[in-house]
Amino acid sequence: MTMKETNNGPLKDIRVIELGQLIAGPFCGQLLADMGADVIKVEPPGTGDPMRNWGRGDFPLWWSVCARNKKCVTANLRENEGQELAKQLISQADMVVENFRPGTLEKWGMDYETLSKDNPGLIMIRVSGYGQTGPYSKRAGYASVGEAIGGMRYLCGEPDRKPSRAGLSLGDSLAATYACMGALAALHHRDATGEGQIIDASIYESVLTVMEATIPEYTVSNYIRKRSGSYLPNIAPSNIYECKNGSIVIGANQDTVFKRLTEAMEMPELFEDIRFKDHISRGENQKILDQIIDDWSSTRDVSEVEEIMQEYSIPAGKVYRAPDMLDDPHFIEREAIVDVPSEKWPDLKMQNVFPKMSKSQGEIRWTGVDKLGAHNDEIYGSLLNLSKEEINELREKSII
Repeated sequence: MTMKETNNGPLKDIRVIELGQLIAGPFCGQLLADMGADVIKVEPPGTGDPMRNWGRGDFPLWWSVCARNKKCVTANLRENEGQELAKQLISQADMVVENFRPGTLEKWGMDYETLSKDNPGLIMIRVSGYGQTGPYSKRAGYASVGEAIGGMRYLCGEPDRKPSRAGLSLGDSLAATYACMGALAALHHRDATGEGQIIDASIYESVLTVMEATIPEYTVSNYIRKRSGSYLPNIAPSNIYECKNGSIVIGANQDTVFKRLTEAMEMPELFEDIRFKDHISRGENQKILDQIIDDWSSTRDVSEVEEIMQEYSIPAGKVYRAPDMLDDPHFIEREAIVDVPSEKWPDLKMQNVFPKMSKSQGEIRWTGVDKLGAHNDEIYGSLLNLSKEEINELREKSII
């Protein structure tokens, strides 16, 4: 498989041992690897990370994304010899990422106190459903549950139906992103003090963090937000509007922008209408206003509405699917989606490394490797100085 030897990412001198599986831990590892970190992913021998098989039918493509830029080794962490291998790797690392149920590493003799004895600068990144402490800490926690307890699920969907979900594992991705942010802050702290530390990132608190003013709204005025479908209550107009050949999002809730929208629709009288004269009144008459806009947009193509919105400097955009993204000139010029050679496909398209950096941009150096334990010989041989005979013995004993 084609692997880029160059690495200009800002974390190119940082080594990370990734012990997690599925989404939350590995996505944190992906973010660090995208920024150039030398990420060594440890998987159970024989089975590997379940993400290797997640996907549609014969094409489990998610692995190609979430395992990109990582070197993959195997080690049976349920056995003493496997734990010892992991400890040796961690002793030479800057960070270790894990998303097992709290208490698992402690059971394996891999608690932070033990791991940091010979590596006091170690940063341990722990991602879990409920965090490492508290009465719920030992519970199993998936993104769906964290999104529910964190308050997000209650607000998703139509008001006359049960709570819905986004078609993505948002809780996992949020927790991984906050974990990565904590790890980078911990690096700065280590640079100043030499001290490592533990990053405790829970899914439910990561969701809670983006819940805006839902808590103070309740504590101050006893208000509980409700599901509202495609719009936000009292923020108008800001919704999805139907066109002859698709849908478009228009956001014109600010007074000056709404005035421009009425001019674009050739209905300037709406701006003088007492029902829509300011932010509060538009919010109170939201459904009426949305219907007026929908009646106007539904007689036009999406492209026509989008062109009119651009002419009047009104935020608007078509509701995109994958093919729309691939054809969009803005995506193309900014290289938001790139072609990456992989073992199975000569040019596998996937989202690029983000955010963009002017001096030390990360890049996709290779996609997730197909072979389980592909880098066993390289890592155990060069990093741990094990001989070929020792590596083969570990392989025969199913330790790797």
